[in-house]
Amino acid sequence: MSAKLIAVLALAVGASATGSHETLSASANPIRKVVTMLQSMQAKVQEEGEKELALYDKYMCYCKTAGGDLDADMKEGEQKIESLTAALKSAKERKAQTQADLTEHQTSRAEAKAAMDEATAIREKEAAAFAKFQEDSETNLAALAKAIPAVEQGMKGSFLQTSSAMVLRRYTMEKAILPDETRQELLAFLSGSSATDYDPQSGQIVGILKQMEEEMDKALAEARAAEEEAIKNYDALMDAKTKEVDSLTAQIEKEQTRVGDLGVEIAGMENDLEDTEQSLAEDNKFTSELATNCKKKEKEWAGIQKLRQEELVALAETIKILNDDDALELFKKTLPSSAASFMQIQVKMSVARSQALRSVQSARLLAKKSQSPRPELDLIALAIRGKKVGFEKVIGLIDEMVANLKKEQIDDDNKKGYCDKQFDLTEDKKKELEMSVSDSETAIEEMEGDIARLTEEIATLTAGIKKLDESVTEATEQRQKENAEYKELKQSDTAAKEILKFAKNRLNKFYAPKLYKPGLLQESAVYIQVSSHEQKRAPPAPPPESFNAYTKKSEEGAGVTQMIDLLIKELDAELQEAEINEKDAQKDYEGLMAESSTKRADDSKSISDKTASKAAQEEALENEQDNKAATGKELMATLKYIHSLHGECDFLLKYYDARKEARDGETDALGKAKAVLNGADFS
Repeated sequence: MSAKLIAVLALAVGASATGSHETLSASANPIRKVVTMLQSMQAKVQEEGEKELALYDKYMCYCKTAGGDLDADMKEGEQKIESLTAALKSAKERKAQTQADLTEHQTSRAEAKAAMDEATAIREKEAAAFAKFQEDSETNLAALAKAIPAVEQGMKGSFLQTSSAMVLRRYTMEKAILPDETRQELLAFLSGSSATDYDPQSGQIVGILKQMEEEMDKALAEARAAEEEAIKNYDALMDAKTKEVDSLTAQIEKEQTRVGDLGVEIAGMENDLEDTEQSLAEDNKFTSELATNCKKKEKEWAGIQKLRQEELVALAETIKILNDDDALELFKKTLPSSAASFMQIQVKMSVARSQALRSVQSARLLAKKSQSPRPELDLIALAIRGKKVGFEKVIGLIDEMVANLKKEQIDDDNKKGYCDKQFDLTEDKKKELEMSVSDSETAIEEMEGDIARLTEEIATLTAGIKKLDESVTEATEQRQKENAEYKELKQSDTAAKEILKFAKNRLNKFYAPKLYKPGLLQESAVYIQVSSHEQKRAPPAPPPESFNAYTKKSEEGAGVTQMIDLLIKELDAELQEAEINEKDAQKDYEGLMAESSTKRADDSKSISDKTASKAAQEEALENEQDNKAATGKELMATLKYIHSLHGECDFLLKYYDARKEARDGETDALGKAKAVLNGADFS
């Protein structure tokens, strides 16, 4: 605080000391300005203190009242979190149980379907075996039916030439269950190796054939009976399993709906719980930060008050010191004479610095015009303005710079002659080398055109594939959206049907008790019970006039029931139509995916082929470029040298005359500045 007051006092005294002598003589006492400034500071400090006090009081009021409104919200939030946590736990348990039931029923349904598939496979295998057995048996019986009369009638020879004899011979050899001796005898007969063409009716062969026919008839009858029994058992099994699958499917659909509803409910409660916990945490954080900030502000305010009071005391004591009569009298005697001598010295030095600075600035303008900025001139100008560097040092800087200007001019003269000679030599060599590169450039241009065309075609195909992928992605998203809408429609329509069936059943309970199904009302028992508790009735009024016996509105009830049935049919129709549309949309989507896959594969192959062709062209181009590089290596080196020569010489050749003229002007201006600093007057 003391340093601040001393600085203000010194500033005021310095300003008074650099004023003119006439002003000091006309005024009462220059120290009065300092006192006025101190009084102004005193008033400003007091004014700021009043404003900051009002802000502090307002902030403290906020500290006392802001936290009160949050207490009720925080208590309510804590109670809500406790309630939501309990409800969420219950909902998750119910969902887990329902999911377990759903998994069990799905497993049972899958097992039932697997049993049906296995039974069907067995049945098909048995039916095929029976058909083959029946076909073979009928063929063999037909052969026996022809063989027995032929043998009995002595027509052995003609029978053995028929296909029936071949069938009978094959059956005897492969399948007939006969003693070996009998089999050999029958085969010998069927092969025609017996001595005569006639065998009596009561012969042994006829007996064997008739016995075979009887056994085959019996076996075929038994097989048919077994087949009929197997069909009957299969039909009974499939009927039972079909009913089981239908029942499980209905239960699974209900459980899936229930799991979905519970999932939505759980998600809603979790979001609500998360929002409530976050809000409560923010309220707690705000309350904690508010208490901390309020304590911090109280501590800061105490420090501010202390500093402000110390500043006011210092200002008051300083004003008292300066307003003392003896001090004022002393200032009147001392300040004017000091200011006068100081001003005389300042005026002489200021004029000299101004004239020298004008000369230096003139030299800076010439340097800028010649495109040769000179930081040394800026340094000299800065030294002149600074008033802290003696004239001797500035004069030394000017002499050093004049010497540098002369040396730079000599260097420019030598460099100009060198640049003119080098440009003449390199331009002639450049023209000779450029002709040898022209043929290679023509070939390279053609190959580059082919490569550019292939590149464009590859880019077009790549863009097409990208666009195709975007279309596939868009179609997939659309298909997913349509499928989600279908599932949502199915779920909502199913729920609506259940509500309509419940309503219809409730009407039947009153108007048509025979059609009433008690099981449909059990699920809503809790709802009905809760609803009955919520009803409040007023005290009964006096009994009115007597009434007639009550008559049910059965006709109106039947009309409502029919309307509900109609609504259920409409919902079924809507579900059926939605299912058909879903299948068609899925089929179209799968077709699109197949076509897109084929198109993408074809385009990818085309890209691969064109890329290979492009690589071949690029290889040929690289070879040609190598030839060109070998041929034009000397040209490139020459061009590079010419380019470097331009970078080295262009600026000098362009501004040679201007730079020479500017250096002459700069040397002259610096000479004048040096003369001014040595005491000459050019005004």
